[in-house]
Amino acid sequence: MTALGSPYFKRVSDLPFFRSFGDTEARSIVSYFRKTPPSIICPHFWELRWAFGCPYDCKYCYLQGTFRGRKNARFPYSIDRILLAIESAFQSINEPTIFNSGELADSLMNPGMMNTIADKFEEQTKHKLLLLTKSNNVRLLVEKPRKQTIVSFSLNASTPAKLWEAGAPTPTSRIRAAQSVADAGYETRVRIDPIFPVENWKEEYSELVYDIFSDLTPERVTLGTPRGLKSTILCSKDRTWTRFFGESSDWGKKIPTRQREEIYLFVCDRLQKMGLHSSKIALCKETVSMWDRLRMNPTDIRCNCVW
Repeated sequence: MTALGSPYFKRVSDLPFFRSFGDTEARSIVSYFRKTPPSIICPHFWELRWAFGCPYDCKYCYLQGTFRGRKNARFPYSIDRILLAIESAFQSINEPTIFNSGELADSLMNPGMMNTIADKFEEQTKHKLLLLTKSNNVRLLVEKPRKQTIVSFSLNASTPAKLWEAGAPTPTSRIRAAQSVADAGYETRVRIDPIFPVENWKEEYSELVYDIFSDLTPERVTLGTPRGLKSTILCSKDRTWTRFFGESSDWGKKIPTRQREEIYLFVCDRLQKMGLHSSKIALCKETVSMWDRLRMNPTDIRCNCVW
């Protein structure tokens, strides 16, 4: 298996609409993610860059490096300009596409603005909006169910959340929010990422999986372990989360291979015992060699950011 052989890895030059799509500002708002090196499995996908930053203070967050330490929430575009860029994308992109609004911002850090964006997607049936969040503020979503919006929640076990996600809602409250949007009819996905091998990690992540599946069956689950990009580590004020690293990759420092393999095998086993099919489990920004070690084929599996 090679990353370049995966259908995930289209080149922008292969997409005939890309050069003619919108004006310069529209292409800044709707942008094609294609940064992943060949040794890392990660699909190329469309980003909706409606805002930048995040109100939460997760110590490991890659946005620290992306924005050189400035993670404060910023909204550089008016809602009207965002809607025009989305309309331009709708007219230019023929293939059914998911637009990821949570790559450079928490998707629910401005619920009112995102509510308007989600309404825009309801005007058509080809493309979908992906929300990625740690927020538990889902009232506006629940009050108005939509068919063209997917909601994905980033979750973690109790100890990692207390140590490195202290500014975010508790995992329990996020799970309750996920249950609420699923009950309202939204396709609901989950990311368990990054998984930290803290003391008693097996018990903690077993409990997390059990709590998730108590009232919710996610459409898919994406797993990840800490990824220490150089820029992220340099801009992190609290680097205690980096103590688990033992090797390097083309996507930053990682936990040693054998330990990552043990983590993934364990959590995958727990997910499958709760009834989730293996085809609905994927890895985030992992090496080709790790996918091979786990005998997982990315051509058969769809992860969080794609259709």
